[in-house]
Amino acid sequence: MNTYPLGDREVHRVGFGAMQLPGRGAFGPPRDRAEALAVVRRAVELGVDHIDTAQYYGPDVANEILRSALYPYPDQLVFVSKVGAARDEKGGWLPAQEPRQLREGVLDNLRALGVERLHAVNLRLNAKGDPAVFDAQLDAMASMRDEGLIGGVGLSNVDEEQLRHALGRTEIVCVQNPFNLVDQQSRPVLDLCIERGIAFVPFFPLGAAFGRERVLGLPRVKAVAERLDATPAQVALAWVLAVAPNTLLIPGTASLEHLAENVAAGRLRLDAEARAALGLPGAVG
Repeated sequence: MNTYPLGDREVHRVGFGAMQLPGRGAFGPPRDRAEALAVVRRAVELGVDHIDTAQYYGPDVANEILRSALYPYPDQLVFVSKVGAARDEKGGWLPAQEPRQLREGVLDNLRALGVERLHAVNLRLNAKGDPAVFDAQLDAMASMRDEGLIGGVGLSNVDEEQLRHALGRTEIVCVQNPFNLVDQQSRPVLDLCIERGIAFVPFFPLGAAFGRERVLGLPRVKAVAERLDATPAQVALAWVLAVAPNTLLIPGTASLEHLAENVAAGRLRLDAEARAALGLPGAVG
């Protein structure tokens, strides 16, 4: 797998997302704890060196599994987390956007993972709001970076205007937005990330859990998969890597079979015919 800088570290472009380690909807205990632990360990064996997680996955479940599976952590492994959300007792998503809540979220991640520093933390925005509030959030994130609690500041669910505003206040090392063959609304954000050398980390690269067929069921995706002896999921993931040199993948799974499939997508090369079919002529890959 080739690499790209994520802050001050070069990482393989295929990482692992911990969101599916807890139960359905990233809530509650895993369906099969033993397999969840095995998936995490196998991911690292296959060369994954960056893991995306959050304390509110579970809540308090994904990080516990990661620590149980991997501690003491390999030197090359980096963790990227997110703050800005919480869960209620039924698994509903709640905003946790105040600067004190952002700090509490970082500290909770550090304690759960058993580390003194997270490589990067994404500020997950719920909606476009008051610029002064955004500034206070950015200042809180930058302050934690300056303290050494986090290595770099990232953003999630942002538009181009918000990213440009943030870059005017502090360095941004990564951006996480939804992006896939069907949903390319974040293309302006990706373009700005390319321009500034920022890692772009699409979530829902196969489509949201309730809309995967919109991506995997595309006739052109299925046709390319059949011709290249690959799965539609591998083609869709390879497309994300081929869109630009700064895209990183964090496909999540609690299945050893799907893990192997996802990692293998990093080795799938889309030839000229496949690239044309998928709308990638001239793209970097």
